[in-house]
Amino acid sequence: MTNMRVKNGLLLTMAAASVFLLSGCFQSQAQPSGSAVPSDTASASSSPSASASSTPTSSGSATPSSTGTTASGVALCKAGSLTASVDSTGGGAAGSVYMKLILTNSGTEPCVLNGFPGVSLTSGATGDPIGAAAARDDSQPVTQVVLAPGKAGFAQLRYTQAGNYPECTQTPAAGFRVYPPEDTASLFIPQQRTGCSNTNINLLSVQAFQAG
Repeated sequence: MTNMRVKNGLLLTMAAASVFLLSGCFQSQAQPSGSAVPSDTASASSSPSASASSTPTSSGSATPSSTGTTASGVALCKAGSLTASVDSTGGGAAGSVYMKLILTNSGTEPCVLNGFPGVSLTSGATGDPIGAAAARDDSQPVTQVVLAPGKAGFAQLRYTQAGNYPECTQTPAAGFRVYPPEDTASLFIPQQRTGCSNTNINLLSVQAFQAG
């Protein structure tokens, strides 16, 4: 009887020990699932540095709008502060007339002529253009021509006689319409010429502006 009690006590003691061991084992296996929380916290704490690195840095290289001005800050010459004229004393050859197209700064501030004017024959100061506009003659390099008040720049303008083209539909022209470089407003120079209404015939060519 005593042996059975001892055996039963041993069995109970072993069973309790087994339960204790199993419980401890289960807890030690369940513990890793909680270790994901620190790693999430670490990744979250690293995100501000990532967002900071993606923020563009200001280097001061942004350029201001250059509309109406040159790189030097001097304003482009506009039609409203210019007067236009032509000097036809340049002579001519082979049915062409060479003249200087002159723009004078009539304003109170310096301005810049930069490149080619737009030129066309026209029926009047407010009339429609006749035929093709002047072609660009690239034989003169483009330079910035700074005009102080009262000073002028010129562009070489070539006019070819309309009679040189048998297929020309001749049309009287009252003068030249001139657009300063990079301007949408124009000036009118009275000059009696004969134009061709054919847009495939180019009677005019013009060089870039030079200092007067």
